[in-house]
Amino acid sequence: MERKKASDFPQELLDLFDGYVHGRMNRRQFLDGAQKFAVGGVTAVALWRMLKPNYAWAIQVPPDDKRIKAETASLPSPQGYGTVKGYLARPNNTGKVPAVIVIHENRGLNPYIEDVARRLAVAGYMAFAPDELSSLGGYPGDEEKAAQMFGQLDRGKMFEDFLAAAKWLKARPDSTGKLGAVGFCFGGGIVNRLAVAMGPDLNAAVPFYPFGQTPSAEDALKIKAPINAQYAEQDPRNTDLWPAFDKALTDAKVPHEGHIYKGTYHGFHNDTTPRYDEAGAKEAWQRALDWFDKYLRS
Repeated sequence: MERKKASDFPQELLDLFDGYVHGRMNRRQFLDGAQKFAVGGVTAVALWRMLKPNYAWAIQVPPDDKRIKAETASLPSPQGYGTVKGYLARPNNTGKVPAVIVIHENRGLNPYIEDVARRLAVAGYMAFAPDELSSLGGYPGDEEKAAQMFGQLDRGKMFEDFLAAAKWLKARPDSTGKLGAVGFCFGGGIVNRLAVAMGPDLNAAVPFYPFGQTPSAEDALKIKAPINAQYAEQDPRNTDLWPAFDKALTDAKVPHEGHIYKGTYHGFHNDTTPRYDEAGAKEAWQRALDWFDKYLRS
């Protein structure tokens, strides 16, 4: 299928799809709303297919890339769902390296997030991407099933799983003990929460368009990890929260930066959907790598 850009679609249709992605409507409701845009022989179902992820586009680093080692790993999470499974990728060498936990969107550990972990491994980091759908059998390979499964999970236990995974990754014998966190949408919000919960045990954080989890001024005082936040201009629901967070981090004397990418939409780093913005994604990713290099390699 030809890759479309967000600018190829009316804003109202993009807003409808955003509602579908974030659980405010089901597919039938999206299709009903999209019907008015089904013109010129293009059906509402065809529009849905154009907008949903195509994971063949996400493979920037093949799983068998000789520069890395990638495998499934698991860890105990007694305060969460008992056991967390995930995807572990690291450089193909025997030395200790800094670690980065990769937190997925609200669909579990899909191929895009696995590829992000491999991109970090190529950059010299040990990356672990937990799958919060582990307790329900893991990411099912179907976005709608994944969304339904995600909705069944307890948010408190979910966070305990991510916290257990972060601590496990930091303590691994092949880690230098320096830990970073990167996450997208739901995962960006979890990165912010990890920064609050872990204090000095988290060494750097890069939340991408964090959804619904912006720390209060009181919580910001607990943050010690330098934060580099990435936002989409056309995502006011999240981007409009940055000024208050910026002030809270300044008041808490936390090193931080915030970047808003002109013309981009929520999800602009995810290269499997039309919301992907190549220029913005590459610039934001380079900033993430530079941030980790600065704070995890010293």
